Amino acid sequence: MTEVVSLDPRAVSAEVTVDRWVRGAVTHKTDQVAEETPIALVYHGVPHVVMLATPANLEDFAVGFTLSEGLVARPEEIRSVEVTHGEEAIDVRVTVAWDRFSALLQRRRNLTGRTGCGLCGAETADDAIREIPPVGAGPAGITVEDLHAAIEQLGTMQPINSRTGSVHAAAWVVPGKGIQLVREDVGRHNALDKAIGALVRGGIDFNSGYMLITSRASFEMVQKSATVGIAFLAAFSAPTAFAVRLAAKSGLTLVAFARREQHVVYTHPERLR
Repeated sequence: MTEVVSLDPRAVSAEVTVDRWVRGAVTHKTDQVAEETPIALVYHGVPHVVMLATPANLEDFAVGFTLSEGLVARPEEIRSVEVTHGEEAIDVRVTVAWDRFSALLQRRRNLTGRTGCGLCGAETADDAIREIPPVGAGPAGITVEDLHAAIEQLGTMQPINSRTGSVHAAAWVVPGKGIQLVREDVGRHNALDKAIGALVRGGIDFNSGYMLITSRASFEMVQKSATVGIAFLAAFSAPTAFAVRLAAKSGLTLVAFARREQHVVYTHPERLR
């Protein structure tokens, strides 16, 4: 019988007994598997959405989600974030400027968000496909060499993924300085929200660097980046046509298939030398 050692909702991985089959031979081993925990985002005591996420860096997650989903327009409109751990789930309680909360009450939400779900919290097309102002100039001096050095560097900066092999990462890269921070999560959009939140909490200018993600470049990844003003997004995997159209419209440089010694630039190539 499979035994899961960790049931702590704060743990990022659990130890599981497995039968490992390799070339016809079976061995009994222990394996590390990533945790996904229900994370309830609660605004002024009103539940907004429950996301399945890796239970780490949740203050960053709440700040990034609140900004990237357009629930507030500016970081200073987020007043406080408090994390409360329950037996099987975690509440993240957020307070925002009162006029923003009043507007939030007008937006009905589907109160579950699966790990791979990016727009499942939106009930209408208008909620999901928001108008986004054009991004700024972005960082100067992004070179092909800089991008590929960051790709190589990121492989050594994913501690949860190195144990479990099943989480995504979002990394903030400053040209000439390499990766400055990394956030991991079982959900690609959660990892991005955590990275955005960490930047905001650190007072870092979104025009000073660019985002590198280990997932595909789907619509919500471009939308979240453009919403906060990130002008350059590079993804390890493929983009979607919807994402390419939004990147082109918002002025964001979208690079995909960013791997060792190769990449494809889909929009606004002028930012990459």
